[in-house]
Amino acid sequence: MVKAIRFHETGGPEVLRMDEVGLASPGPGEIRVRHTAIGLNYIDTYHRSGLYPLPLPSGIGMEAAGVVEEAGSEVSGLAVGDRVAYASPPPGSYSEARMIAAANVVRIPDAVSDRDAAAMMLKGLTTQYLIRQIYRVGPDDVILVHAAAGGVGLILCQWASSLGATVIGTVGSPEKAELARANGCDHPILYRDQDFVARVREITGGEGLPVVYDSIGRDTFPASLDCLRQRGTFVSFGQASGPIPPVDLGIFAQKGSLFFTRPTLFNYAGTPESLRAMSEDLFAAVASGAVKISIDQTFPLADARAAHEALEGRRTTGSTVLLP
Repeated sequence: MVKAIRFHETGGPEVLRMDEVGLASPGPGEIRVRHTAIGLNYIDTYHRSGLYPLPLPSGIGMEAAGVVEEAGSEVSGLAVGDRVAYASPPPGSYSEARMIAAANVVRIPDAVSDRDAAAMMLKGLTTQYLIRQIYRVGPDDVILVHAAAGGVGLILCQWASSLGATVIGTVGSPEKAELARANGCDHPILYRDQDFVARVREITGGEGLPVVYDSIGRDTFPASLDCLRQRGTFVSFGQASGPIPPVDLGIFAQKGSLFFTRPTLFNYAGTPESLRAMSEDLFAAVASGAVKISIDQTFPLADARAAHEALEGRRTTGSTVLLP
């Protein structure tokens, strides 16, 4: 038996509870991983609340690092004792140990700690597809990232800055502005006090941006569209403030033949080959020093409820890690 956080009904953080669950031996293509660190992400709150429905009762959590304890048949390239990390469905990382498909994990390089790996996989791989695949950020680009002091935001600001881009970021407090600035954000904007559209237009001399990265949702839409130049790309990859309401698609024509995408990591890292390539790109950025993983909060696994309350209350910066 192992301890695992699960929920038997959807709702607020109070529905999370610690259960004891049994684990069988790994089946073909599976491994058993003993977790050493677990990543906290906004998608976890979407599962818990029912926004992204799951069969109940359900495990929770999509990201962790740990050690291979046992491997089933048809597993190649991994051995007992290997350090591995993943950001993958099905949910269940909020646990002491679990079974997972070997194809969904990658080895952790020696230069990366378990805690950093647990904190970087989902957020870092998300950043990878945002700035290296959806819109390939380069040295001539000026970009906007909302929630620049959050987990994805800090990684994105650093990585884009290392590529030579000028980074504009929205934040909610002066403290978060300083944190974002220290992590590569050239122009932090206090969105509660400043009109971020006007500030973006000022910074770009009225030209607008090629891309906006938005994990906030309702509170920043449709104003984010007014930050874009013609044929710019609006990337909606989260909804921390709530979902974007129904929208007349004609708005994208009216505002300059804009592109809109609502991507998910698992469409970009859906094969072992793509997962490996994206992970290697991420690990290389970290190993080079271009990206430093900021773990600003840790919670015992048993305190998952408090971690969710802090995340949804916007009382966190950088990444948060749960410790079994």
